[in-house]
Amino acid sequence: MATEDEVRAPIVRAMRSCPVEVSIAVLGGAWKMTIVKYLLDEPLRYGELRRKVGEVTPRVLTRQLRELEQDGIVRRHAFAEVPPRVEYSLTPTGKALRGFVSELNRWGAEYVEGLQPAATTSSR
Repeated sequence: MATEDEVRAPIVRAMRSCPVEVSIAVLGGAWKMTIVKYLLDEPLRYGELRRKVGEVTPRVLTRQLRELEQDGIVRRHAFAEVPPRVEYSLTPTGKALRGFVSELNRWGAEYVEGLQPAATTSSR
């Protein structure tokens, strides 16, 4: 976990507001919750994670992983091997998001399911 001096500015600003804003500051970036979702199952190498996440650019994925690492959600482990190998996994703080991610996944699936009839009706 980051020390108070290492906390990113958006989180410091959110801390002045409320815990919901802190959660959004930490987890609200593009692809962050999807990254956490896939790392809940197992540690993954960068390429594996990129394939699972989907249409994310390498630049964005790298930035999101760095922020999650800085915020104490993700751990980056570089192995002393040739060729170099890096794995990403969740910290205990990241693993504590399991219920939250599961609920977001359930809600999102139900939301999309509810859109299906509306999408069919509006496309006629």
